[in-house]
Amino acid sequence: MLPELHRLLWLGAVVLCLNGCRAAQAESALVAVATNFAEVMQRLETDFEAQSGHSITVVAGSTGKLYAQVVAGAPFDVLLAADQLRPLRLEQEGLAVPGSRFTYAGGSLTLWSADPQRLREDGASVLRGAAFRRLAIANPALAPYGVAAREVLQNLGVYARLSERIVMGENVGQAHAMVATGNAELGLVATSQVSRVRRQASANSGGNRGGSRWDVPSNLYAPIRQDAVLLRRGRDNAAAVALLDYLRGEQAGAVLQMFGYRRL
Repeated sequence: MLPELHRLLWLGAVVLCLNGCRAAQAESALVAVATNFAEVMQRLETDFEAQSGHSITVVAGSTGKLYAQVVAGAPFDVLLAADQLRPLRLEQEGLAVPGSRFTYAGGSLTLWSADPQRLREDGASVLRGAAFRRLAIANPALAPYGVAAREVLQNLGVYARLSERIVMGENVGQAHAMVATGNAELGLVATSQVSRVRRQASANSGGNRGGSRWDVPSNLYAPIRQDAVLLRRGRDNAAAVALLDYLRGEQAGAVLQMFGYRRL
């Protein structure tokens, strides 16, 4: 009996040691996230923390603003951008870890109205017809979704004609809010945002309260490749490194698809 007791005590000590080592190794990371990805990041954050034991704090904003904050010395460990340009610049400027950059999601654009009857025909025809007062887009100077929206309007040949009707949000989240609150009848927003509205309307048995939509054909704008990068401050941060590994995995990919994103 005594040897068996010793064995049980030894096993218990090993388990305590392993748990203690895991707790000691758990870290936290500060993650800068493009506004369009903020909602899906909330879901991913919960799953990641449960699996890894690490913790993360998310700060959302337009990619342009987040980039400027990193350059100014903001203590971010990871950047999840809405484009490829800013992560590349940070790498070139020595503010990100070389070779850590990758595309974690592919975004898409949808023309959306809170009015269920507004988009009952082809969205291109609606834009060309210009029977509306305001069209909301993200600011192209700050947000990649704004660049894509401008490309769509230019390729449809209506950008100059609609210029006085265009209202801009600092990011695509603000553009979406303008439409949701009725300050603009239409908006070129992230498909993921429209998918969220549909899910909420369905959950609330709201029928058409999800509004109306036209998913913009991908040939009207360049692919929206959203890149992640490990920032210099997060080089030795286990939570930051683990988060980027998690984003590459199948479980994260399934969540992205559910929220209207693609793997590119």
